[in-house]
Amino acid sequence: MSFEELDHTADVLMRVRGATINEVFADAGRAMFHVMYGPCEDRGIARQITLEAEDLESLLIDYLSELLFITDAENLVFCTFDVDLQGTRLSAVVRGEPFDPARHAGGTLIKGISYFGLEIVKEEDAYVVDIIFDI
Repeated sequence: MSFEELDHTADVLMRVRGATINEVFADAGRAMFHVMYGPCEDRGIARQITLEAEDLESLLIDYLSELLFITDAENLVFCTFDVDLQGTRLSAVVRGEPFDPARHAGGTLIKGISYFGLEIVKEEDAYVVDIIFDI
């Protein structure tokens, strides 16, 4: 499980890698919140997410977009992502804490997730996806 920021001219490009597709989705959430808010602690706030899409790439976009919506609407920051995928159906429990300007204000606002170049690739021992976060 890992993510890393890659060079991109205007937005934020993150490469996410995981041994399983569940790990990729979990780390994609972690990567997005790392960009937006930095460190986070699980302080007992939890939300359940259930989604279904036509393909894994659309599901990833929908999942990350739902996380953006929840964080914006409820003023929450998430740091733990328990994801279960069954085909193109996702069930996840995300955990975190209320937004605290003293701790979370140093990041970069993400407006959305780009479909451009988004492809989940199965390599020999891992799944990999490059995600462009629109800032």
